[in-house]
Amino acid sequence: MRIESSRARMGFRALIAISLFLSVSLLNGQVRTANGIGIYPPSSIERPQDIGVNMHTNYIIYAPGGKFMAAANPGGETPASLGCVYGLVSNPLPGCPIATSTSLPTGGSGVIVIVDAYDYPSAAADLATFSSTFGLPQANFTVQYASGRKPTNGCRSGWQGEEALDIEWAHAMAPNAQIVLMEASSNSNSALYQAVQAANSYIASHGGKGEISMSWGGSETSGESSYDTYFKQSGVVYFASSGDSPGVIYPSSSPYVVSAGGTQVNRSNGNYTNQTAWSSGGGGASTYEARPSFQNSIQNIVGTKRGTPDLSFDSSGGSPVAVYNSGCYGGWLQVYGTSVASPSLAGIINTAGTFASSSNAENTLIYSNMGYSSYFTDITSGSCGTHSATTGWDFCTGVGVDRGLVGK
Repeated sequence: MRIESSRARMGFRALIAISLFLSVSLLNGQVRTANGIGIYPPSSIERPQDIGVNMHTNYIIYAPGGKFMAAANPGGETPASLGCVYGLVSNPLPGCPIATSTSLPTGGSGVIVIVDAYDYPSAAADLATFSSTFGLPQANFTVQYASGRKPTNGCRSGWQGEEALDIEWAHAMAPNAQIVLMEASSNSNSALYQAVQAANSYIASHGGKGEISMSWGGSETSGESSYDTYFKQSGVVYFASSGDSPGVIYPSSSPYVVSAGGTQVNRSNGNYTNQTAWSSGGGGASTYEARPSFQNSIQNIVGTKRGTPDLSFDSSGGSPVAVYNSGCYGGWLQVYGTSVASPSLAGIINTAGTFASSSNAENTLIYSNMGYSSYFTDITSGSCGTHSATTGWDFCTGVGVDRGLVGK
């Protein structure tokens, strides 16, 4: 049995989380669990008592055989290889091979704020190592505390791994944008929404335009629409992960965010061939949120409810990405999940430079260009739970994946 699983196996995932606590020393980078390809950190486990109270992350540590040890050198997809796959580089190599792709995304401006929980003490140093390793410019980077006080360390909870992933891949896709890590005091809904408010204020006082990435989420609840107000600041486009198990989570289901779904990058003899829907990717029709106007063109699919995701990015255990975290995991790791998609898409949209006035405006642009193969690549194979990727918009990959910087 693979450790990667659906929400229906929540009990088994909880046992894996307990195994992490009992058998792991994150400071020396070793984890041992049952056989599988991925290890859910504690932060990516949603317990029944968390629903409506606490949010969870959406990343998984790639660990073939259920064993993980941080590496001295990076493995997995790189900024250059995925920059090539998504048409973001000026001199792409045929096949976009991981080993030899070196041309990097360039551009980016304004501010991208990463909203996460708890403190990540080595964030600046780790981002610097990530950048120098892959030849990226050193980031214009700052850490902010949403409550005004430094939160507790996020290592044991797993949130520090999320923070490393988010800041590194936002920077990878938008190397010249300012990257701000906004640290919430905890993973409670109230603390994270406070951090979104602080992110809004930061952007308002630093140019008034930018993106906010939220790689976290939680099961939908009947009162969720009351929180949509946090995602309505003019000049800001919000991104949220669609989840790492089939189904719908919030804030991905908010009509006021760009919902970031997942695909798998497929290769043959090291060369890129195509993408398929990620089998564990989140997506579906919201139970509580009404269909927004930008989805009127797909009302025959979503009905009267908001459908997720909108746009997708590499998120699969079949194509994990490189992340560096020294203080908690002890070096390089490979991770996957829709937590990869949210900051990466925020970076791509930032580099595209349109700076839409709102998420609604951004999504309106995306959906108006759906079907244009020079702007987006439609994903037509693979499945996620009971849904399948098909021609046009679908509940697994939305409009598909990015292709270049035009039309978005």
